[in-house]
Amino acid sequence: MLIWGYIARQVRRWNAYNRTVAELSQLDDRTLSDINVSRSEIRSIAHHAAHLAA
Repeated sequence: MLIWGYIARQVRRWNAYNRTVAELSQLDDRTLSDINVSRSEIRSIAHHAAHLAA
């Protein structure tokens, strides 16, 4: 049972990461600037969001 919980958590993290990257990548540079995010930070922000989601 423990392995299934781990796998489910990893899937939730992967989904949150991909969703965050996709959503932030769709924003234009001006909108990203308004929220103080540069394109180079998107993956880092997504990584952080993924760990909060699990």
